[in-house]
Amino acid sequence: MQTQIILAAGEGELNPLVPHPIEIVLSLVVFGILFFAVKKYVVPSFEKTYAERTQAIEGGLAAAETKQAEADAKLAELEKQLGDARHEAARIREEAREQGAQIVAEMREQAQAESSRIVEHGKAQIEAERQQAVTSLRAEVGALATGLAGRIVGESLDDEARQSRVVDRFLAELESDGSTTSGSGVN
Repeated sequence: MQTQIILAAGEGELNPLVPHPIEIVLSLVVFGILFFAVKKYVVPSFEKTYAERTQAIEGGLAAAETKQAEADAKLAELEKQLGDARHEAARIREEAREQGAQIVAEMREQAQAESSRIVEHGKAQIEAERQQAVTSLRAEVGALATGLAGRIVGESLDDEARQSRVVDRFLAELESDGSTTSGSGVN
């Protein structure tokens, strides 16, 4: 009976947990074909993509390093230019200060010269007016003196040369009296 059960089990119902030998062989053949196809076509494509990506990343890193070095060099150049510009601005400010001081000194000199010129012009004008007043006074004093002298002497002094000599003598005496009086008053 036991042999019948074994035979019946072998011929009859199949156990779902134990695969058939044909299925095992067929599965191994399909797995081999799939393995070969993946190894032949898919893996090289993955390898190629991996190599391209690796190369692109390495190239990107190299380009980034190059760009970083260029940026650092440009930054250093710009900082140098900025320093030069600051020095130039300081130099220009100093020149402007010096020019401002020079302009102020020149303006002072011009103002001083103008002031001296105005004072000298004023003095000259005052002297001219004084000379004009003295001349005018001489003429008036001369006319008065000749008129008075003519009355005192009793003769006419209408002669120009005589009148001029009398006036000059009179004024000279007045000036000499005035200078001795003012000279003694000052001492």
